[in-house]
Amino acid sequence: MVKNALGREVPKHIDGIGELKAFQGAFAYDPKGQKLAPKITKTFHGNDKIVDNIKKSLELCGIEDGMTISFHHHFRNGDYLVNMVIDEIAKMGIKDITVFASSLQSVHKPLINHIKNGVVTGIETSGLRGELGEAITRDKILDKPVIIRSHGGRPRAIESGESKIDIAFIAAPAADLYGNVNGVEGPTACGSMGYAMADAEYANKVVVVTDFMVPYPANPISIPQTLVDYVVKVDKIGDPKGIVSGATRVTKNPLELLIAERAFEAVVASGLVKEGFSFQAGTGGPSLAVAQFLREKMKTEGIKGSFVSGGITGHSVDMLKEGLFKTLLDVQCFDLKAVESIKSNPNHIEMSASFYANPHNKGCAANQLDIMIVSATEIDVDFNVNVITDSNGIIMGASGGHCDTAAGSKLSIVIAPLLRGRLPIVVDEVTTVVTPGETIDAVVTERGIAVNPRRKDLEALFKAAKLNVMSIQELKNIAEGLTGKPGKIQTTDEIVALVEYRDGTIIDTIRRVK
Repeated sequence: MVKNALGREVPKHIDGIGELKAFQGAFAYDPKGQKLAPKITKTFHGNDKIVDNIKKSLELCGIEDGMTISFHHHFRNGDYLVNMVIDEIAKMGIKDITVFASSLQSVHKPLINHIKNGVVTGIETSGLRGELGEAITRDKILDKPVIIRSHGGRPRAIESGESKIDIAFIAAPAADLYGNVNGVEGPTACGSMGYAMADAEYANKVVVVTDFMVPYPANPISIPQTLVDYVVKVDKIGDPKGIVSGATRVTKNPLELLIAERAFEAVVASGLVKEGFSFQAGTGGPSLAVAQFLREKMKTEGIKGSFVSGGITGHSVDMLKEGLFKTLLDVQCFDLKAVESIKSNPNHIEMSASFYANPHNKGCAANQLDIMIVSATEIDVDFNVNVITDSNGIIMGASGGHCDTAAGSKLSIVIAPLLRGRLPIVVDEVTTVVTPGETIDAVVTERGIAVNPRRKDLEALFKAAKLNVMSIQELKNIAEGLTGKPGKIQTTDEIVALVEYRDGTIIDTIRRVK
């Protein structure tokens, strides 16, 4: 074990994973080397890519023990494909599979049994939710730790060859017989296919699974035929209703609206809300409320922004239609209004996860962000942020694009209530660090705003605007004065997950909860 730059003890080596690099700072790691080259595969004239079923596609791809199978999560909790494919692999008697998913949801609970019976022995993902997250954290059902990556860190790992995908499965709302794919047609349209793009480009074999065949060539084309080996037609690949969650609506909670108003005032005071500015907000109700306040200001003052990025909601679509922003850069549609928009509006642009947030390509969209607003599970006095584990230490969230956009944006603001239930949100030390404090500029609560001491310029602007600025320690003291100091979560020494920073270094570990 070694202490990283945040003082967290992280392993130098894990059997079955290999050597690990400790986090040294948000911009400290300088990568070298070449990009991964996938194996050459071919389809000669006259050969067909259509196969009868998933089992046949697995056989043609040469499925065997120990392989890595990738998936994308554009259907979120409506995804059918992960369970379909892993069930088939289990029936074939294959073992020791690594599930390499852009995220996993409650609907993927059946993986618990596949872990227990040895079919799945590794998971690499951005997030884990529901009973799967609890079983991994509380019962340590996997011998090998889960690897948690951000949305930018995942394509970085794929392109660098750090993660090698044997077979990529792509849930395609529409596909033609030669494997051209888009997400905007058919009964299960999900919109952007951004997370699947790196998988298709770098996997040794690529299987498209669709429930809606279109005449050749599909139009538009999100993933082209040149990357696809086989096409499988099934009855249903997912439920688009599972894309939407209650968290993608503007909050009506008075406390959350108050916090959103404070955050809006801070954004305005920063001076960044001006002609051509760019913006990203999380999908939580308070973040969307900040966006709503911003929208009204832009209308009133005639301000036109450049782009909104990340996962796109109907709220962003409305702002595009109103001419408040020129462009939407979309890696994942978060509701059905966004799905319809990306199909019909040429200024609503699909982007890959690498384009969105990969720190080791030649320039990602996150680097062009002016303002980023996100929420948090916990923030500590060093401004480190936790969005992956609950207050009880159980994995219940996702790294997502949190650390990517915090690092890339000019202004990163975390919004949160000072208390959730009887638990303070500002603490001495977060349970799990996902986003390092050096990339967080301010924390906005209902009681006051704490500015990172690195941003003296911002603190001066906020004070000049008469905002209620206080230290992060003062916020913590207020919270603890109301609730008392929270007890420390009891864990064993067993590591159940490694949290990678976006550059591939280990920023923290998650340990088994007693």
